[in-house]
Amino acid sequence: MRLTSLDVFRGITIAGMILVNMAGVADDVYPSLAHADWHGCTPTDLVFPFFLFIVGVAMTFSLSKYTQDNQPSASVYWRICRRAAILFVLGLLLNGFWNKGVWTFDINNLRIMGVLQRISLTYLFASLAVLKLPRKGQWILAGVLLIGYWLAMMYVPVPEYGAGVLTREGNFGAYVDRLIIPKAHLYAGDGFKNLGDPEGLFSTIGAIASVLAGYFTGDWIRKQPVQTRTSIGLALFGIGCVIVGWAWGWVFPINKKLWTSSYVIFTSGWALLLLAACYELIEVRLIRRWSQPWEIMGLNAIAIFVPSVLLIKILVKTKIGTDENAPSTYNWLYQNLFVSWAGTFNGSLLFALVTVLFWWVVAVVMYRQRWFIKV
Repeated sequence: MRLTSLDVFRGITIAGMILVNMAGVADDVYPSLAHADWHGCTPTDLVFPFFLFIVGVAMTFSLSKYTQDNQPSASVYWRICRRAAILFVLGLLLNGFWNKGVWTFDINNLRIMGVLQRISLTYLFASLAVLKLPRKGQWILAGVLLIGYWLAMMYVPVPEYGAGVLTREGNFGAYVDRLIIPKAHLYAGDGFKNLGDPEGLFSTIGAIASVLAGYFTGDWIRKQPVQTRTSIGLALFGIGCVIVGWAWGWVFPINKKLWTSSYVIFTSGWALLLLAACYELIEVRLIRRWSQPWEIMGLNAIAIFVPSVLLIKILVKTKIGTDENAPSTYNWLYQNLFVSWAGTFNGSLLFALVTVLFWWVVAVVMYRQRWFIKV
């Protein structure tokens, strides 16, 4: 069974990732295209958890034959580990490219964690949970991850900071990361100063629950008729999760950079709502003409995302001209092609939209050539 609405959802998410990544480089950007500085959630903060949720839904279909009576062979585990390893290495390569100029890979200051690394680890651990645990055990695991992470972050004291300190350097997750990962290999930007990481190792615990939420959703969809009542069920679950996540946020703030338990529930709710809309339009009502551009991007998600990040790094690190104060390629294009007539906020938005359009064209070419790159 192939869920076209899931491919469309994935395409929308990848387009959103490219949009916010490109817009976020500019100094002036619309608030909805920027991440929340710390606590809180903007539309941009929904993009990454959406992708992890999609990973979980897709896992339902790819692993379904091994979760019944058939026991997976060693080759299944090998493929899972191989895919996780490739994603992790790709993330390391992108991080190394960023450190010291365009062509230098500085292993001494290489950031270990990152977006692809988090996808890798959550996919690996969620897959193992699905294959090794019964259904009840999977639900218990998800609950333990969310509640255990909450209790650890709020009640385990951190030396020199105390318990329940949710700052960049004072939270328990950052402390654990510093114990495991040398400071030179933690995130240096966005105020972290190598004392924590927005895609840290410990906060990946919550992110695993995001993948499991997607898996539970996909498993439920597989057992339902293709009818409006299924879409309504998804929407009702989504509304419930949004409310529960928002309420939990009063005692454990919604925070993407900490990937708090309230954030997991809150963003999973919004993912359910968007999936419900796609499912109703595409699977139930068969209204598909609008969805093909998104489906095309969704079929080559990682193959589009990785080079899009690489392109941003090239634009930021290369310069137009040889002068010491020469602008970066990104700033030159941004200022001369967009800001000069559209202004700063509209310019950053238009630059990002043009970038999304460029990668959509690339996706179309790959689609017409039947090039589908899977990790």
